[in-house]
Amino acid sequence: MIIDKDGNVTIITQEKVSIVDLVKKIEADYDTYKHTHLIINLTSLDQISLQDVIEFLRLSNTHRSDKKSFVLVSEKVDLNDMPDEIVVVPTMQEAFDIIEMEDIERDLDF
Repeated sequence: MIIDKDGNVTIITQEKVSIVDLVKKIEADYDTYKHTHLIINLTSLDQISLQDVIEFLRLSNTHRSDKKSFVLVSEKVDLNDMPDEIVVVPTMQEAFDIIEMEDIERDLDF
């Protein structure tokens, strides 16, 4: 797991551990990330299943309820199959765009 900060965004890049282990690690260290937007970069993985994405659902819901963005990045998923409750985009640029749009929506009280 590689952790980078870009302003008010924390980017967590998945390396080799399983998705379940990654989610557990993020949850264990959550106090470190809870005040920033989170991008989980899964582009290094060869394959990601719907079940892998669902592993992040509780974490995403917790983070979003605190008025922070939570975005998964992977081009290896069928975006049409993803649950509406979690944001999945194919590129890092789109992840930053989502965060910017959600910040504007929060500022406008949407």
